[in-house]
Amino acid sequence: MLQTLKNAWRTKEIRGKILFTLFILLLYRIGTVVPVPFVDASSFASNFNGTILQYMDVLSGGSLGATTLFALGVSPYINSSIIIQLLSVVFPKLGELAKNDKKKMGFITRIVTVALAIVTGVGYYLLLSQSGGALAPEATKGVGKAYVFYAIVIISCYVAGACLIMWLADRINERGIGNGISMILFANIVATLPAQVYEMLQYVVIPTFTYPKPVWYVIVALLFALGLLAVVLALTVFVIFVTGSERRIPVQYSKRVVGRKMYGGQNTHLPIKLNMTGVMPVIFASSIVSLIPTVLAFFGIDGDGSTGRKFWENVAKVLGSNGVIYPIALLVLIIGFAYFYTTITFDPTEVANNLKKQGGTIRGIREGRPTAEYIRKILNKITLAGALFLAIVAVVPAVAGPHLVRPLIEWILKGIAGGDTATLTSYASTFASQAQSLASTFTFGGTSLIIVVGVALETFRDLEAQLTMRSYKGFLN
Repeated sequence: MLQTLKNAWRTKEIRGKILFTLFILLLYRIGTVVPVPFVDASSFASNFNGTILQYMDVLSGGSLGATTLFALGVSPYINSSIIIQLLSVVFPKLGELAKNDKKKMGFITRIVTVALAIVTGVGYYLLLSQSGGALAPEATKGVGKAYVFYAIVIISCYVAGACLIMWLADRINERGIGNGISMILFANIVATLPAQVYEMLQYVVIPTFTYPKPVWYVIVALLFALGLLAVVLALTVFVIFVTGSERRIPVQYSKRVVGRKMYGGQNTHLPIKLNMTGVMPVIFASSIVSLIPTVLAFFGIDGDGSTGRKFWENVAKVLGSNGVIYPIALLVLIIGFAYFYTTITFDPTEVANNLKKQGGTIRGIREGRPTAEYIRKILNKITLAGALFLAIVAVVPAVAGPHLVRPLIEWILKGIAGGDTATLTSYASTFASQAQSLASTFTFGGTSLIIVVGVALETFRDLEAQLTMRSYKGFLN
């Protein structure tokens, strides 16, 4: 990996692409701190717990919670691409257009992105208006008759930010390295790491040395920090291993004579990746499971009982990320969407027909329909394994915070404190709450880790392919 980077940096053309990509990402990060007029929401991100907005905040690099210019992030563009891809499967004419006219399909995707950005911008403005103090007084409904014009300015800024992100991503696709949207997602997730490290220091290390603490507090704090670091490292190794895993189906090509030359007779394999769907099933499942808590959050209902509406407060509490139904529904939907997304992206019948046209056969399997059924059978098994991998990575962090971390920390601290009620009240309960809060930041950490690992591996494969292509050019010349 390091050798690949070293060789890429030595190549002038590739070095220029790398520098251009870094420049675009720098421009993007500058946009994430540009304020929007008439908006000031320093503590607005605290309203995201248990909603899909928390995940969107991670994908936007924290700009959604900071209410800056790029608050909508890449979500409108990603959702637009997914919608167009699904419609291409449903409508045959749109599918033919997707194969024959990429430029026109890109234009349609951009139009849908703008429409989704407008809808999302309006919803985001309504959420800001529900949060007290997030908007300037003149931009609040009921204060003045001109609040509509302030609302138009705020929504227009967010829509313009989403369109600018789309333009930056296209520039990376044209003149940079890797996929533009993937690189922006990678930069956003990596940008949140320093804040998470500081949060760990703030909760664990800094209080230990700034004011006196019992010895047991220091020991448990350090053990908690080391345990959390070990979990992250183990999860990273697990994601890298599974992301690179694949099932190889042996394929043999028959010999055929064309003119005076003989072709074929080679043995190769048909690779099927274990995690073929990427992170898409997790995004779909998280969006559906968090839909009701997100809508309730628009009306200020977050499950803490502050509004007095018991029924809706209970619904928000049960369906929230700390509820019992959330991990179960997330698990089921991830498996379901994994099969659905695999079905629309990989067609065993088409693969079998291509093998037949090229003279390829799978040992012991007849050509045509038996080959398609054999590939489909293997695909179903691989999809289940990949879906379980995604479910483990996405569900375990969601369950660990409220159902494992806090009870475990409280149990350990109560045993160490030895029944000292005053000490337990002042230190143990506080640390348990802080530990749960820190662990909750990793609720979507597994999904983010899949994105980071996938983008990193894809970028290095792109660099290796470009290096190999230039090596062949030099050999031919």
